[in-house]
Formats: sequence, C-alpha cells, structure tokens
Amino acid sequence: QKLNSKSSTEAEVIGTSDYLSRTIWVKMFLEEQGYRLKKNILYQDNQSAIRLEKNGRMSCGQKSRHINIRFFWVTDRVKSEDLTIEYCPTEVMVADFFTKPLQGAVFRRFREVIMGWKPMSSLKKIGLI
Repeated sequence: QKLNSKSSTEAEVIGTSDYLSRTIWVKMFLEEQGYRLKKNILYQDNQSAIRLEKNGRMSCGQKSRHINIRFFWVTDRVKSEDLTIEYCPTEVMVADFFTKPLQGAVFRRFREVIMGWKPMSSLKKIGLI
C-alpha cells in the first residue's frame, strides 16, 4: 500500500480498497470470457476491518473516525453484492506466507500448498479451513 496508516485496521481497509478494483476487473474479464463466478470472496483476518468494510461509517468509533471516506467504497461493493467479506483466522491466512516471516510447521504447511505439492483442501483435513 502507498499510504501510512495509524492502525492495523486502517491498513487493512486501505489495502482492501486498493485490491478491490483489480478484483472487480478480473471478475468482469472472466465473465466476458464466458466464465460464471458463483461468489467473489475476500478473506480478511481483522474483524474490526470487516465491520468497517461491511457497515461503513456507521460502525466507526472514536479511534477510526479519521479514516478517509474514499476507502469506504468497499462498503458499496459489499452492498451491491459484487463482493463478500469473510473472516479467516490469521493462522490459516495463506497470503501471510508472502508478507510475514513464518517458521516451522506453519511455513512448511503453507509452502506445500503454495508450491502445489498439496491441494488447498489439505488444510481443511487438519481443521485449518
């Protein structure tokens, strides 16, 4: 992301806003190619950010009022059903493999999935998804 933020919640909201335009473009591109997507799901591990993204300014408290309104177009996309936001616990967020230094079993588990050695469904078998 290109902006500094005051909290992890704000960083997640900004990141979602930055990411969402690409996601919607890919969805529209695939639909023009003849594919039909059942759902467009964004997995999020920050529950405060999920509340802000689903409810917009209505769920802002004292500590999140400074977040710029332009990042709340995510709320409009959720309400228009272009996107569904679901909670995914941090310990099963596969994307963290690319953004955090993981060690031990967690590193090996995600490496196996990302390298294609094991399918994503293998995480379900051990109760992670």
